[in-house]
Amino acid sequence: MTEAIVYERIGDIAVLAAQNPPVNALGIDVRRGLLAGIERAETEGARAVLIYGEGRTYFAGADIREFGKPMEEPGLPDLCNRIEAAKLIVVSALHGTALGGGLEVALSSHYRIAVPGAKMGLPEVHLGIIPGAGGTQRLPRVAGTEAALEMITTGRHVAATEAFDKGVIDRIAEGNPREVGLAYTQELLEQNAPRRPICDMPAPEPVDFDATYERVLARGRGQLSPAIAVRAVQAACEAPSFLDGVRQERELFMKLMQSDQRQGLIHAFFSERAVSKLPELADVTPRDIAAMGVIGGGTMGAGIATAALMAGLSVVLIERDEAASVAARERIEGNLKGALKRGKISQSHFDAILNEALELATNYAALSQVDLVVEAVFEDMDVKRDVFAALDEHCKPGAILASNTSYLDINDIAAATRRPSDVIGLHFFSPAHVMKLLEVVVADQTAPDVVATGFALGKRLKKTSVRSGVCDGFIGNRIMNSYRKAADYMVLDGASPYQIDRVMTGFGFAMGPFAVADLAGLDIGWAARKRRAPTLDPRERVVHFSDMLCEGGDFGQKTGRGFYVYEEGKRGGTPNPQVAEYIERDQRDQGVTPQVFANDEVLRRYMCAMVNEAAKVVGEGIARRPLDVDMVLLFGYGFPRFWGGPLKWADLQGLDSILKDIRRYAKEDAFFWQPAPLLEQLVAEGRSFDDLNKEAR
Repeated sequence: MTEAIVYERIGDIAVLAAQNPPVNALGIDVRRGLLAGIERAETEGARAVLIYGEGRTYFAGADIREFGKPMEEPGLPDLCNRIEAAKLIVVSALHGTALGGGLEVALSSHYRIAVPGAKMGLPEVHLGIIPGAGGTQRLPRVAGTEAALEMITTGRHVAATEAFDKGVIDRIAEGNPREVGLAYTQELLEQNAPRRPICDMPAPEPVDFDATYERVLARGRGQLSPAIAVRAVQAACEAPSFLDGVRQERELFMKLMQSDQRQGLIHAFFSERAVSKLPELADVTPRDIAAMGVIGGGTMGAGIATAALMAGLSVVLIERDEAASVAARERIEGNLKGALKRGKISQSHFDAILNEALELATNYAALSQVDLVVEAVFEDMDVKRDVFAALDEHCKPGAILASNTSYLDINDIAAATRRPSDVIGLHFFSPAHVMKLLEVVVADQTAPDVVATGFALGKRLKKTSVRSGVCDGFIGNRIMNSYRKAADYMVLDGASPYQIDRVMTGFGFAMGPFAVADLAGLDIGWAARKRRAPTLDPRERVVHFSDMLCEGGDFGQKTGRGFYVYEEGKRGGTPNPQVAEYIERDQRDQGVTPQVFANDEVLRRYMCAMVNEAAKVVGEGIARRPLDVDMVLLFGYGFPRFWGGPLKWADLQGLDSILKDIRRYAKEDAFFWQPAPLLEQLVAEGRSFDDLNKEAR
């Protein structure tokens, strides 16, 4: 077995080469190897130590296999302090990424050099913690307080040029890290350069830390770790000594390690990596996709086409006539201009996409050679069945036929073709070229290699793909329909829609449910309610105030009025005074006496409705695992990442307390608040949703 750290002596320089592929993670063997290498170099009389990484990177961070486990000695804080205290010069040569603990090791070195393509950062806040090995104390001393605060509280990666400008590294040089590092270390020795431990540098200048704390907390919508990082940097400025600052950093680090938010973010981290790995597809080869068709060039269709084009696929987009084709091309061009402006594509790539990769047509015959086609037409079953019958006639054998439907039965759509095994649901979220979620909806006869192709396409488009079974709304919209009903019922019973929006943004959502409805278009929900109306159970409560808005032509942001009034040039909206009139009318018509809802009660009912429906989705097999639900809500519906997802949140609250509240609410509305059988089972067995995730691995 190859040593994690290989020791080599070249003249007066002891070289410590990390060989822990794929990313030279700072696991126990690497930490022990670095410590042993420093001690050996001192014992053998070397004058300098060079630390670098073999392979594609310097130390890219902690070893994820150690997450959640006690750290074996030497811990990273002690190792960094020992490197910094070395009696000889220590130099780090950076390439690839130096992230988290990797950058902390580099900062504990006395000098740092990087190749031009290197990136570095302290992204710990994304895991619900802060740098815990001196990063919040050393970085401000070299980069300054403001720059360090920005890097640490955002977790942003910085390029070598920016790192040099900030003083994080001392030099940038072309070449491989070994050669660059050796040359720089030799130069330092020839100059008799002194040891330069950051711990001996003056404390950085303070800023208004209280104001910064409040600003960062507000920006994170309740996430604690970035705000706590502000206090750690404050210790670098105000603690009596460097060691006192390190001790304060460690105390804050350990506090966050025990927090629910850290558990939620760790769950999100691992679930994001697990969600697209399905055991049943392990040995299934996806079909090749080079050319893709899109039916419909509206906002959704243009977004899907944009995502495919930017992923290197050629696209044939079908519209009903020339005028619609021109409008579709303009939408795609607008999307691509945004990517061009952000530096995602070059001007030459932009030109090639529009002039070579994109074809617009008005006849299905143009799809004869595409490998996969996605329809994004009006959400009507008859319309979609007509589309799929036409696709069945014109697409080549083996072409995959996909629907972007948000709610409709994929089995019924597949029945319109002679090749139901080639039919699948690919539910994108708008704007499709931006939103990361893709629900891969598997119908009864969908072939395994078609499912595998759906996931392969999602990966190519840089989406987080989640498998869903067939039901009304699939995973995400089915659950959203339930918690939106809970919100509507609270409004009918006396809560304000604006109170509910405030409570949910306070919980961590970017927008509340009524603001989201305005953004999506109230007419969409109105159409769905009318579609479901003939099949409603007579026991179901029905609210009408949203329909009243739509009947008056108020569809949200697209019409300038919905639950909020939107003025040209102003960000956001103000409450629409007509809404209160509609709610009062609805209450009178239904004989409802309004009650007062405390904010805590609003949050609890909203979340219990979400969890209960999610448990039904998992129990019925629509979602295979609880983590599938969590990833859908995180990436498609704005659920705050630091809670990990609704079912992780439920585990953290305690499933017994969730079930107890649902049963209490059922005394008011037994039909809506029917407890999920899976939730009842887990409580009875003393198990959690996370237990089900572990069993599915």
